[in-house]
Amino acid sequence: MSLRRAPGTTAAGGRDPGGRETGPRFGAGRLVGVLLPSGVLAVALTVGIVVSGGAGDEPPAARTAAPVGDAPFERIGTGDLARGVTGLQAHVRAQPKDARGWAALGAAYVEQARTSGDPTRYPQADKALARSMALRPQDNDTALAGRAALAAARHDFRGALRESEAALKINPFSERALASRIDALVELGSYPKALAAAKEADGRRPGIPVFTRYAYVLELRGDIAGARRVLGAALNSASSPGDTAYVATALGQLEWSQGAYAPALRYFTTALDADPAYLSALEGRARTQAARGDSKGAVSGLEAVVDRLPLPGQLVALGELYEAGGRMSDARAQYELIGTWTELARANGVDTDLDTALALADHGDRAEALKAARAEWSERRTVHTADALAWSLHVNGRSAEALPYLATSAPAGCRNALFLYHRGMIERATGRTAAARVSLAAALKINPGFSPTGSRAASAALKALEAS
Repeated sequence: MSLRRAPGTTAAGGRDPGGRETGPRFGAGRLVGVLLPSGVLAVALTVGIVVSGGAGDEPPAARTAAPVGDAPFERIGTGDLARGVTGLQAHVRAQPKDARGWAALGAAYVEQARTSGDPTRYPQADKALARSMALRPQDNDTALAGRAALAAARHDFRGALRESEAALKINPFSERALASRIDALVELGSYPKALAAAKEADGRRPGIPVFTRYAYVLELRGDIAGARRVLGAALNSASSPGDTAYVATALGQLEWSQGAYAPALRYFTTALDADPAYLSALEGRARTQAARGDSKGAVSGLEAVVDRLPLPGQLVALGELYEAGGRMSDARAQYELIGTWTELARANGVDTDLDTALALADHGDRAEALKAARAEWSERRTVHTADALAWSLHVNGRSAEALPYLATSAPAGCRNALFLYHRGMIERATGRTAAARVSLAAALKINPGFSPTGSRAASAALKALEAS
């Protein structure tokens, strides 16, 4: 990883951030034990305000300020984002022929949907980006990059790859397109290509959006030390409170995933010192409190997060905390909300099969979970879809059929406690007791608090295996 500055940017990437939604371990999509985002690296953008050089007829002095089109954004406060959207809406009303302004508005709508959990913003983003393309059908890399971000947010990763590559043919240095291409390759399971894309992006537009993705690709390859090194360098390069909050949260999530709870809390504290309302840091702190046995603090923290971001990952996390504390009716209420979100998301063009499979496998209709997991596996073959399919088969009493998927979901060197827990339970169910003991022990060693309910089940299963 380089820490060179791209022309005209700060060490943090200047106009931006943009990385994955909440870092590698928390957020909507891949529900981790507390399930996590389907690796979703949901693409986000950060609003940078400059005077537009758009296609209006008025002289420059009369033009309304508008965000620069290539600012892949993400580490930004909700209030600032709302003000940015309001400013963009005013700008395109005043300059309705500004293609870049429409592209920036579309990208900001994508980010609003991501940060609020409100998928109704996606059709608005689609319309704004279509308007930009209609105004400038040729060489419109900003709109194409925005469409890549929208496709990724809707889990259309082939579309995201297609749109990002189209944008890069026009502008090889588009930070948003470079970031979206990495995201798409990761989510399609093309991990060697994702690593190559991350290295290429680092050479073209080094900055926090690229560094955080680079770290995630390394993590997926089992290179935790490499991921720590890249994120540490990114944190040292952070030049704004938003940058600091975003990268410190990613570091906290990485440490939590490896059971290093004390450093995880330090990083989440750093993030919240920079931005006290940063939801990903609040969520990370709550999950770490849960892992350390502070159930009261964890519940309070996750309740505050869910009030503002009621996505499947957060709903499952809170529900499992309630369940672990014996509050079954409260837990069921959280799990039922997942169905409401799923219906709304699907109505607005979001592919929710992975979210549905993971949530329902543990907390709902298991047959429907298997149906959703099969659908997702048919579309993309990643560690996350393999895990979802294997686990859905297992909970439906078809553990032997799950075995072939374990080599993908939890290969040698795997450092994901949830995946190893699933592997161990499937091995146990198929009579592979020695392998099950190894997998379950590894899961609990890596991250003993990976899930309020899953960790208990793993411990009980391991004790039973050791006793026999």
